[in-house]
Amino acid sequence: MKTIVITTNNAGKAREYGEMLSPLGINVKTLADFPHFAIDENGQTFQENALIKARTSVKQLGLPVMADDSGLMVDALDGAPGVHSARYAGDHDDQANNRKLLRELSGVDDLYRTAHFHTTIVGLKPNGDQLVAEGRVDGHILRNPQGSNGFGYDPLFYVDELGCAMATLTDEQKNAVSHRGRALRNFMEQFTDWWLS
Repeated sequence: MKTIVITTNNAGKAREYGEMLSPLGINVKTLADFPHFAIDENGQTFQENALIKARTSVKQLGLPVMADDSGLMVDALDGAPGVHSARYAGDHDDQANNRKLLRELSGVDDLYRTAHFHTTIVGLKPNGDQLVAEGRVDGHILRNPQGSNGFGYDPLFYVDELGCAMATLTDEQKNAVSHRGRALRNFMEQFTDWWLS
């Protein structure tokens, strides 16, 4: 059985990837399965950050990896929080990030609370072979959280095409429409050629 490492310690993200990759018979691990090492995510774009994670992890682990960088881009905030989404109000504190987002948008009319989630996934093998895929989902920022599933900004993100908050969806429903789900499906369309090359 081959192994691929998802470069995350985020249990929610790891679960989403595991569900989508498990049918392939590939052993999926995360950074939590290895001794800690530092990754300096100092890129200016989602792709730069994903590449930094991928290159650092391949160098440390010597295994194929999948790294992503995802974020929420709010039009009224000129694309913020963007690449800083996870640390918008500090270090990976979902509730603090959501409170800050609501504060920043407090004076913005509902019509102008448009936003989208974006994901860039980079696959990288020790031989340098690389695969890049992207995905996005459009929506609006709610004034109050709704739902208890998901993580991050999901309770505040209203999915336009479904007419409900991301956090009210089951994992299966979310994977079908989410930015990460769409990026992963784009990735998987090219995965076999990349994996077997």
